[in-house]
Amino acid sequence: MGTVFNKTGTGGNDDNKDKRTYQGDHNLSLETTLQPTDDNVISPLNQNNWDSIRTQSVVTTPTYFSKEQADNLRALAKDKKSGAIQSKRAYKSLKTIEKSDTTVHVEHRNYQKTVASCETDKQRSNASLSRKLHRLRPEYVGMGKSIEKAENKANKRILELRAKIEAVT
Repeated sequence: MGTVFNKTGTGGNDDNKDKRTYQGDHNLSLETTLQPTDDNVISPLNQNNWDSIRTQSVVTTPTYFSKEQADNLRALAKDKKSGAIQSKRAYKSLKTIEKSDTTVHVEHRNYQKTVASCETDKQRSNASLSRKLHRLRPEYVGMGKSIEKAENKANKRILELRAKIEAVT
């Protein structure tokens, strides 16, 4: 799949002599792991802001309004009501997008956990096979010696038979 996404992995070879997983080394950073996904995301370390929206200043004292002011406020109220409806729709969509992004993020991390776990299983299997192959080495030496012995015995017998044939002829 690496070629599908034009990305390549490092595979199982670890050429960096200073970082070897099988020696217990790691490169997991607390700062990187808990780094925000966006500079503006709200968190205990980034309270973002506490801004609010206020189209019209608060009327702090009893006031008489003119017809023109009242008409302007009515038009503004109508415009803001429409804007509020559209903002509500937009925020609803933004929440849906955020939830969808979160679903993809969580599923990707679950996939990565599976990959990491499977990689450990694969490496464990490789280590098991390596141990088994090392245990078989003495048997291979024994088989090699027995083959060499059989070959030497056959060669000796062939030489004896050739000598007999040559003696007769």
